[in-house]
Amino acid sequence: MRRFLPLLIALLAACSPPTFNNVDVTGADFGRDFALTDHTGARRTLADYRGKVVALFFGYTQCPDVCPTTLSDLAQVKKKLGADGDKLQVLFVTVDPARDTRELLAQYVPGFDPSFVGLYGSEEEIARTAKEFKVFYQKVPGKSPTSYTIDHTAGTFVFDKDGRLRLFLKHGGAIDPIVADLKKLL
Repeated sequence: MRRFLPLLIALLAACSPPTFNNVDVTGADFGRDFALTDHTGARRTLADYRGKVVALFFGYTQCPDVCPTTLSDLAQVKKKLGADGDKLQVLFVTVDPARDTRELLAQYVPGFDPSFVGLYGSEEEIARTAKEFKVFYQKVPGKSPTSYTIDHTAGTFVFDKDGRLRLFLKHGGAIDPIVADLKKLL
């Protein structure tokens, strides 16, 4: 029996769920799907990205800090994944459909990485999607009607290759722990 003990321990370890560095939201009853338009004009749902790990972030193109930092971080994560980087799909959902046109999203989002996709919809579609993901966003008036900012949830949702919500990445997290978590999902 003693000689089988290491094998038994290894088998039990392989059967246990992975532990993550970021917030494990496996089994959450929110963030199940979306139906929005991508920056090429194609209608998209989460099912379109099955087979890839998906990182979904809500933001807006005129964001002064959180959004560009998050997209830059995700581009670094993709690079650090090496060949597996092609199995990561980053999606950016605008919370500013009034200003973030398809053309603007097509220029802004792929500027961080050519594979990144910008998603938009009507105000109602964005509100419905944000509600499904429990994302907060609210306009903050500026000096003119078009110079507003938007307060919004600053985290990224990560789905496994089967389209199940698995992780929530807090804004400003270190790159290496994110890469380690995504490798577990890949």
